[in-house]
Amino acid sequence: MEPIRIVWGTGEGPTEMASYDAALADAGIENYNLVSVSSIVPAGAEIDPVGTAPDLGPAGERLTVVEGRATAQPAADATGAGDTVSAGLGWVRDDDGPGLFYEAAGRASPDVVSRRVIEGLEAGQELRDWAFGEPEYQVVSADVAADAYTTVVVLAAYGRSEPIL
Repeated sequence: MEPIRIVWGTGEGPTEMASYDAALADAGIENYNLVSVSSIVPAGAEIDPVGTAPDLGPAGERLTVVEGRATAQPAADATGAGDTVSAGLGWVRDDDGPGLFYEAAGRASPDVVSRRVIEGLEAGQELRDWAFGEPEYQVVSADVAADAYTTVVVLAAYGRSEPIL
């Protein structure tokens, strides 16, 4: 079984979508059609925080992900100057059983997003009668650019890509 890879990136661009594409490129998954799933880690899955994805298959294929994402408009005036945009993804599971992912993001500090991720994981654990280990998480942040959109992403990429057609 292929691992679930945790990847992350930041990007800037002249439009919201261009900055998102740049953040995906920074994470190494810009050439896939991303299909979001909710938050369950399959039993027995290995989770590998790699930062940048290796080659996961041909361009244009489908890649299943859980995604934390935040985009900020340009800080063209003093009201947005110095702001931070952050995204986080946390996971918790036992060694061989199922587990949970939880994402949080926004125009907030990394500390605020980290706290939201942990609170979400705790709430999800309370809903399930599973054995859980210690939570882990990855948070990425960036200063909001003065003249461009800024996007941050953290994703769990499930295995390799699959044909979409």
